[in-house]
Amino acid sequence: MTAIAGTDPRDFLKDLASGRAGQLLRDALDHRWPATTDPMDRLSTIHRYALLPAGKLIRPIMMLESAGAVGGRPEDILPAALGLEYLHVATLVHDDIIDADEVRRGRPAVPSVYGMPDSIVAGDALIFTAFEAITECRAAGVSDAAIGTAVAILARAGTDLCRGQVLEAQLVGDPGVAVETYVEMVRLKTGALFRAVCQIGATLAGADPTRCAELASYGEHLGIAFQIRDDLLAYTTPANESGKSPANDLANGRPTLPVLLAYRAGDPDQRRRLVEALKRRSADPAALAGFHELLHETGALDSAPEHIAVHLDRARGALSTLESSPSVSVLAGITRWATAREW
Repeated sequence: MTAIAGTDPRDFLKDLASGRAGQLLRDALDHRWPATTDPMDRLSTIHRYALLPAGKLIRPIMMLESAGAVGGRPEDILPAALGLEYLHVATLVHDDIIDADEVRRGRPAVPSVYGMPDSIVAGDALIFTAFEAITECRAAGVSDAAIGTAVAILARAGTDLCRGQVLEAQLVGDPGVAVETYVEMVRLKTGALFRAVCQIGATLAGADPTRCAELASYGEHLGIAFQIRDDLLAYTTPANESGKSPANDLANGRPTLPVLLAYRAGDPDQRRRLVEALKRRSADPAALAGFHELLHETGALDSAPEHIAVHLDRARGALSTLESSPSVSVLAGITRWATAREW
């Protein structure tokens, strides 16, 4: 469905966004969420602001390509793919409330513009709309059985996501957390939604349980790698390029994988400094510079990519039994993009 670009990850993202799946999604989002001047329809106004202009659309594209990878028609499950974007954006709105982040995708975050109460409700409504969107696939001939299974998959992923969010809160301020605990948190918080988009795409396309499970495994491991990479980019790529600043994690006392690896490899003095930095929760330039130096000193920024590679290898392995196709090539291409240390 989409040509795979060369080694530059930015070229790949451009190709992905301009390919058939990306264009289907962008056109459908514009059609589904038209601008409104009705002052009584504030909820739709908030939703349009949250959803458009769209981000990378990685998750809904993965859903459409997963359907294509098992011989389905991506157009038939387009409403469900939009629904997973609604759910993803809902989590971003709620994350910005939890973390008190004021900027999202280079502009004021939804809570900063519309206030916390309406933003909570808008995020909740997007979640309900995601479930409704799956049922809209019935009009394209998708069976009720497949729709029911897809709804159950999404519900499980949503519960996992919430468990991951709560677990992350439990880890705040503790750089001595086991790496395995962090990976489990990431599997729940991020891997679950990646798993769901691929599994739902295959399910709605009529794939057998084995193929659905393979694509679910691909998505989960890709999601884990994606989150680790996102954590790493905060320290290796300028915020204006990655959209991710280390200030957010440090100000919230969040021990991401580079921090855990630094603590594990550090000497007593380095460990003490890491603990103090997380407890201080200061994001001023001097604190950030000192924190970044600690991560370099301990070799954490060099060892973190090894963990990304492990999960990407597992994701590629899950794809290896699928028959070669343009959609499988796109899914494989996403794993290559995820290895890049720059956006």
